[in-house]
Amino acid sequence: MTKRSFLLRQLSILLITIAVCTFQPSKADSANCLWVSSYHQGYEWNDGIGRGLDATLASRCKIEKFYMDTKRNTSQDFGRKMGAEAFALVQRNKPDLIIASDDNASRYFVKPYLKNSKIPVVFCGINWGIEEYGYPYDNATGMVEIAPVTAILEEIKRTINSPSRGLYLSVDVPTEHIDYFWYKKTFARNRVTVDSHFVKTLAEWKAGYLTGQRYDFIIIGNNGGIKNWNKKQAEDFAYKNAKKLTVTNYDWMMPYTMLAETKIPDEQGEWAGMVALEILDGMHPSDIPIVPNRRWSFFVNHKLLEKAGIQLKQDFLINAIRIQQ
Repeated sequence: MTKRSFLLRQLSILLITIAVCTFQPSKADSANCLWVSSYHQGYEWNDGIGRGLDATLASRCKIEKFYMDTKRNTSQDFGRKMGAEAFALVQRNKPDLIIASDDNASRYFVKPYLKNSKIPVVFCGINWGIEEYGYPYDNATGMVEIAPVTAILEEIKRTINSPSRGLYLSVDVPTEHIDYFWYKKTFARNRVTVDSHFVKTLAEWKAGYLTGQRYDFIIIGNNGGIKNWNKKQAEDFAYKNAKKLTVTNYDWMMPYTMLAETKIPDEQGEWAGMVALEILDGMHPSDIPIVPNRRWSFFVNHKLLEKAGIQLKQDFLINAIRIQQ
């Protein structure tokens, strides 16, 4: 072989090697990810998690989405059925990684089918604690969803002189009962009693709102799952009858509420997406700590505050997002 032929051959080998390295996809580039959501597309919290996932994970992982729809269908039988359907999808498509958002995805899908399996799982949006689902698993890590209950109590105490009784008004679903438990426990440590009023319809919500006017304040919980909910009717009713301070930890409840300190659903999705990338790049799920959410947003509804004649502290107003109506 001549020197020229040898150099040409070596150059060809080099070019082929460069081409292979350039176009060979990494594990993350070629990964198939499955997002199993407890809820339905169009529900504000659910869509925020989806935004966070898309922002961090979609460019490197094909995300298949499965919606369990258990916010609108609350029976255990339906939850178990959707959990089984999600697992059937796993068996057919064999994803490289699974993201499971909110409680029912862990309750009906991850715990019965994927506990300590070979498929890595990143959960998010589980309310307050993981004990019910037996986490941690060898193959799972995640972010727990915690509401800013203590911060909300402090703002109530700064606004109302010596509050002693409040009402928790919310849709009658399991996750809201969990939230109420923590509100009641936290407020009780501060000698403030919180009663509950759980509802299934808009008419029941209106009745609960009127009942709340006999308390020092009302905690407005979630409306997701309330039958025949009508935003305009609820907004008009709240304005007409607003006399006592209303607070919430859901930003989409601000048309009916005076102030909010809220969780950020996008944070859950963004964190889950970033952790998924770490796992796809070789990190073991059990080496990644389970963490709570860390970010809050602040909102204020001046229209309702003015109607009720309630003044918030100036520092809260400066930091809050004003709701336009």
